[in-house]
Amino acid sequence: MNTTSRSDNMQNFPSTISSQVSGARSFSIDYKNNCFLKDGKPFQYISGSIHYSRIPQYYWKDRLAKMYMTGLNAIQVYVPWNFHEAVQGVHNFTGDRDLEHFLNLANQTGLLVILRPGPYICAEWEMGGLPAWLLQKPNIMLRSADTDYLEAVSSWLAILLPKIKPWLFINGGNIITVQVENEYGSYFACDYNYMRHLRTLFRFFLGEEVVLFTTDGNTDKEMKCGTLDGMYATVDFGTDTNVTVAFNRQRRFEPQGPLVNSEFYTGWLDHWGDQHAVVGAQKVSRVLGEMLTMGASVNMYMFEGGTNFGYWNGADHDTRFRSVVTSYDYDAPLTEAGDPTEKLFAIRDVIQQFREVPSGPMPPATPKFAYGFVTLEKVGNLSSLLGTISPLGPVQSKYPLTFEELKQYYGYVLYRTTLPRDLSEPTPLISPLNGVHDRAYVSVNGVSKGQRGKTQRDTVLVMNLTGRQGDTLDILVENMGRVNFGSKINDYKGLVSNLILGKDILTDWKVYPLDIDGAISRGWPHSNSRKSVPSPQRGPSSGPTIYMGTLEANGLAWDTFLRLNEWTKGQVWINGVNLGRYWPARGPQQTLYVPGPLLSTSLPNNITLLELEGAPAHRRVVFMDRPQLNNTAGKS
Repeated sequence: MNTTSRSDNMQNFPSTISSQVSGARSFSIDYKNNCFLKDGKPFQYISGSIHYSRIPQYYWKDRLAKMYMTGLNAIQVYVPWNFHEAVQGVHNFTGDRDLEHFLNLANQTGLLVILRPGPYICAEWEMGGLPAWLLQKPNIMLRSADTDYLEAVSSWLAILLPKIKPWLFINGGNIITVQVENEYGSYFACDYNYMRHLRTLFRFFLGEEVVLFTTDGNTDKEMKCGTLDGMYATVDFGTDTNVTVAFNRQRRFEPQGPLVNSEFYTGWLDHWGDQHAVVGAQKVSRVLGEMLTMGASVNMYMFEGGTNFGYWNGADHDTRFRSVVTSYDYDAPLTEAGDPTEKLFAIRDVIQQFREVPSGPMPPATPKFAYGFVTLEKVGNLSSLLGTISPLGPVQSKYPLTFEELKQYYGYVLYRTTLPRDLSEPTPLISPLNGVHDRAYVSVNGVSKGQRGKTQRDTVLVMNLTGRQGDTLDILVENMGRVNFGSKINDYKGLVSNLILGKDILTDWKVYPLDIDGAISRGWPHSNSRKSVPSPQRGPSSGPTIYMGTLEANGLAWDTFLRLNEWTKGQVWINGVNLGRYWPARGPQQTLYVPGPLLSTSLPNNITLLELEGAPAHRRVVFMDRPQLNNTAGKS
């Protein structure tokens, strides 16, 4: 989401490069004295994770200033490959993707950077940062020495790493260490040739002097498979871990050198249907103090979590598929909206026992405003709007095609066929191979099958249909985010295997890739030219339906939180920007964060909503001045 002009016209280059005319800068590991050395002097970093991809560019400076004023001397940053190369060969480093501008702001703020460029990052981010176009190679072995995978990785790193090199501390920038891969020991492949290939690439592009490191979970197996000579091995663990035991494990793999916890968990993520995760401030500050007393360098994950805007949330798959919610608040020291918490001030109190904390006030919370209620109008059922949202029309195929085969990597695809025979009695529609990835909304002749008219990966594989031979069967499939952790990251989306209706395998599909985001970005459905849009209709409806409305900001463009009380599940756009998924019926998240810079103070703000299941009769949404992230309403 590009929410800022570059009116300050900051140069994207470390200011220290030009001023550093004499004296070489250095950052290294002192194995004899078990510490980092910065310009030859012992150095302990106290860092926090922040993801530029989850925060509007307009707010980067504000969040970095708050981290600096807490007493941090470094930040830790992931680079999501798919955020910068969503389409193979097309690279985007502008606006909210302007990594070098972010590094420059950190540098100007006085923060060093621990960079984690992947290529895999986990991070509860879609497919762990790997681009979905990799899956066009059907047998590709991700995160391994697979030839197709290595070729794509090498091409990407040949673009990314040369951009990074000038920002290394030793070159006058602010990047002190660079992580290779991410928690590789937790992945089943345990492919040392892959890690050697990455080490070679990083050394080739960044040089021999930069400190490369790995991060792995606090088990022997993870440390064994995730570490490699020439890259410093660090661990990650949270507040429930015995600090001495964890660092003793690091010592088995790095007998000398600094103690490092690369991910000290200040909170945790939420899946839909979870209780909102909370970790107490006292617990976090106590364990942080314990580690700093031991001389360890610590990165707090997260310091600000931010938001999974659009379709960028990831998912887990242990016993079943579980999608991560839109908010990445993480119960972090800075809230999703960047506000300081009690936890932040408790952390600052600990830090000032170990280093001087900058004097002066903490920057305040950004202003919030409750804009109140907006009543939406129905634009139409999704199936009646295909001329606008699927402008290229359907792809015809005997059997269903996946999102990846369609090169429609995110969002929604509509699968259409006809009933092969009369179904006077309820007849089971079955996905025998668990082939609905991830959730499907079913209608016959445009009539939704209601609460019973959906199937879901791993949980609901059968539903019943009735109808006449030749009736139109529509199945809208939602990609709810690709798995970002573990062995199931080859996560194909759509109808990934055949559906069976009674005794018939369903065939002869018309498959509509839906470009809802594209249509909305062009002004639909609010634009005056409504040639392809039916007149707005009143009253509730069931099944996938588009709604629209406008918010008058009345001169204020402040942060706000959108509450969708009694709406079921769907997606929201404001002024063409995809805020992410809502699912209050499942919870725990009940509000969506709306950054103030998205709003216009003088023009009507366009609200577009895709409700997938059922809208309330009142058709109202409400803009509040505070979030609600902790109400598990049910299991819809």
